[in-house]
Amino acid sequence: MSVIAPVLPVLIPLGTAVATAMTLRSPTLQLRLAMAGSVALLATGLWLVAVEGTIPPEGLGGWAVPFGIAFHLDGVGALMVLVTALMAVASLLYMSSGIDTDPRHPLLVPVLMGMVAGVTGAFSTADLFNLYVWFEIMLITALGVLAMGGTPRHLDATWKYLGLNLFGTLLLLAAVGLIYGATGHLNYDALASAAPGVPPGLMTALLVVLGVSLLLKSGAFPLFAWLPASYHTLPAPVLALVAGLLTKVGVYALLRLGNDVFAGVAAPVLFEALGWVAAATMLLGVIGAAYHWDMRRILAFHIISQIGYILLAIALGGLGDRDASAAAVFYTLHHIVVKANLFLIAGLIAAYAGSYDLRRIGGVHAAMPMLSVLFAIPALSLVGIPPLSGFWAKVLVLQSLVEQGRWVWLVFALGVSVLTLYSMMKIWLEAMWRPHPQAGWQRRAVRAGPALAAACMLAGVTLWIGLAPQTLIDLSLAAVADFGPGVQVADGQGGRP
Repeated sequence: MSVIAPVLPVLIPLGTAVATAMTLRSPTLQLRLAMAGSVALLATGLWLVAVEGTIPPEGLGGWAVPFGIAFHLDGVGALMVLVTALMAVASLLYMSSGIDTDPRHPLLVPVLMGMVAGVTGAFSTADLFNLYVWFEIMLITALGVLAMGGTPRHLDATWKYLGLNLFGTLLLLAAVGLIYGATGHLNYDALASAAPGVPPGLMTALLVVLGVSLLLKSGAFPLFAWLPASYHTLPAPVLALVAGLLTKVGVYALLRLGNDVFAGVAAPVLFEALGWVAAATMLLGVIGAAYHWDMRRILAFHIISQIGYILLAIALGGLGDRDASAAAVFYTLHHIVVKANLFLIAGLIAAYAGSYDLRRIGGVHAAMPMLSVLFAIPALSLVGIPPLSGFWAKVLVLQSLVEQGRWVWLVFALGVSVLTLYSMMKIWLEAMWRPHPQAGWQRRAVRAGPALAAACMLAGVTLWIGLAPQTLIDLSLAAVADFGPGVQVADGQGGRP
């Protein structure tokens, strides 16, 4: 079992993609097969978290590590696989309601399962080249779901997504090739051992190329234009899955490579620069959110803004605080759940009120109070209101900022939270509180049961993390316990009480 365990998170969605591709003429059966595969992936993720990352790395094809294609699932990878499976289950459950998905392309579900395989592959791999391969799979499947709409706006979004992401992919491939040429290795453990033998100046230049490519994939400043230009064209359940996961693979790769694999050779100036990039990403993202009126665009810009917080935690971790790396893990998990749920709820609001444009809707709270409560949970969590999950995520990051005396970055983090509250209140006041602009408006009759169940499930996860945060904090701390050689917290103790 230990041999196949590291590749189960890839085999399950790939097998599901094949099965759903063979049932194109039966949308109901296709969706059931996809749900069965996603539930199996969720069970696998729970098991992987339970065994606490003790599964040893495996080299496939009969070749021993570090020469074989290596898969390894430690604590961080297992947590990321688990939340990926949860997002797949929620998105498919929502899709079964038919809200914001009709007409559904027959290839949509197989392509989505292929995307999930790309995401879990990136979390499972222990090889730099194969990390690039999984990014390629994610790019191809993302382009597929963007283009399936077939209208000029869908194709325009596809080209915009392709433009910058293709540049990032080529840059990532160049970085992989250059690092291989300098070290002779691609396996993570072998790279960690070989990197100290590379001249420091050359190693820094290689890490800059690698870092820029991953920042582009993460949607960081100034390389985020592709994200708000394309995401808003996707239907709600697809958008929730894409927005919840794809940029997080980029930040996961930065965390894995910067704070673990290359922690012993990455120059502090790189993490200083990353911290300022994070601050700019937070600020520019939230300003974009405050400007727009389309809920999908507002939430897309908030992806960028919240990515800034995660990048800030990664920078602090690279500057000597292992607990900041744990904060990055905690924040990423929280944000995936909250952001996906906000997109699902935005789809429900649009289904009932008739539009995603806040200037054309209203009266949702009076017509459906439950939906306004559902929106408030992830929205307030995104802001960082206690006792929701976002409060603890931000506390962990702010605590590291205070410990390291990063007062300017602290001001950025607090100020962006205020602006985040403004944009969430904007959605609340316009969509929920004010009357609908059409006289005599009544909410549309839609089959929303499964969609509401998906939103309730993710809201429940947000409440659970917020009310019992220590469980996830402990899992995050344990997950990064072996990160990088000689990484310690500021007081040298190696962990907060």
